[in-house]
Parts: sequence; C-alpha cells; structure tokens
Amino acid sequence: MLREAESRHGLPRAARSRGGVVVGVVGELLLTLGAFLVAFLIWQMWWTDVQGNAAQASIVKNLGWGSIPAVTADPTAAGSSPATDLRMFTAPPVLTEPTHTTTFATLLVPRWGPDYERPVSEGVDARTVLDPLGIGHYPGTAMPGAIGNFAVAGHRTTYGKPFNRIAEIQVGDALVVRTQATWYVYRVTSTEIVKPQDVAVIAPVPDQVGATPTERMITLTSCNPMYSASQRYVVHGSLAYWEPTGGPAPVELKGPA
Repeated sequence: MLREAESRHGLPRAARSRGGVVVGVVGELLLTLGAFLVAFLIWQMWWTDVQGNAAQASIVKNLGWGSIPAVTADPTAAGSSPATDLRMFTAPPVLTEPTHTTTFATLLVPRWGPDYERPVSEGVDARTVLDPLGIGHYPGTAMPGAIGNFAVAGHRTTYGKPFNRIAEIQVGDALVVRTQATWYVYRVTSTEIVKPQDVAVIAPVPDQVGATPTERMITLTSCNPMYSASQRYVVHGSLAYWEPTGGPAPVELKGPA
C-alpha cells in the first residue's frame, strides 16, 4: 500500500520535502539579490550624484578664486568692451599642463544656469578623475587658450553628472573656462555624435588627424545616449576672446541690467 501511495504522488515524501526546501532557499536568494540590485541602483543613480555635486562644489570653493556674478539668461551674449575687442586679437596666457589629478580650471556654461561651475582636472580615467573630481582634461591636448584643441570629458549620468545637459548646447553658445588668472570665452561651432573609438574628435584639429592647428579650440565629450556608452556626444567651439580675472567678469556671466 505504501509503495502504491508513493507511486500515485510521484515522489517519496522526503524527496518532496527536500524539493520544497531548495525552492525556498532559491527564492530567498533571489529576493536578497533583488534587494542588493535595488540598493546598488539607488547608490549608482542617486547617491553618487549627491556625493559628486558636493565634492565638486567643495573643490571649486577651495580653489579660492572668489565668487562670480549671476550668469545671464542669454547664453549667446557677446562681450563688447574695448579691452575685450583688443584681446580678441592678442595671444592669451597659457598654463603648463599640470600633473595627473591636478585641478587647474573651472568650466561655466551659461545655458546650464546660474549655479553651474565645475572643476577641470588633469586626466580622464574614471577612478581617479571623472568619478571623484568631475570634468577631466585629455592629457596631451591643448591647455585653455592655446592653439590646438582643449579637450575635456565628463559624466552625463552619475557622479555629479557635470555634462548631463550636453545635448542642450547650441551653436553660438558661450563656454567659459576660468583659471586663476584668466577667463577664456569660447563659442560653440558644432556638435556631433560619434563612436567611442573615434578619437579624431580630440585631435589638434578636430576630425582632421595630422592637420596642423591654427585656431584655439575646445571640445567637450560625454557618453550618448543617456545611460549608455555606445556613442559619444561631442561639442566643438573656438576661442572668441579672453580677459584677466582681475578685471570685470565676461559679459556672458553678468546678469541682466
């Protein structure tokens, strides 16, 4: 009779009991894994931004370069002072390329609002520069104001996402680079989307490998689309003028009268 009953139910009672335990353990493991995954996503997508924003603001403050006027609502505003006109045609001062992780400049983008000023540091590796410090300068590319291509990279998501709104930038917009002694005001000339391996975008003459540069240019790069590294979103610009930081700030950074 016992064997007939086991046959009718398919498995012995002990085997069915062990199977239930296995299913329960697997279920608990999946729930635990799910909880860890949710926690990781919260940390990656939210907490790294909280930490990154605070860290980058602290870096800018600790540079000790002082506050700036409110950024204008018009990102295409152009300087017009006599000093500005003169400096459109004179060579600006250029810093020597610093050592890895050194913060040597900040970037201000009027289109991104009055509170946007992020540090620019040497290097573009994620662990030591982009994650903890913000915007990174591609080693070997031009320094701010130099003839050639001042090329920088930044996260579009996570770790303070300094280039989160890069796709909003328009041709003609101002990109203002600040060092301790100099303002460099660039104007956006073009944007493009490329593959990650297309390193020609940071060449001395963007997209023209081997060409000799004659202009003072800037290039911003970030991942594209959002939450993906399958492409790069690229913004190019050229130097419009420069001013010493000891005088008035560029008109692009002044609020409306």
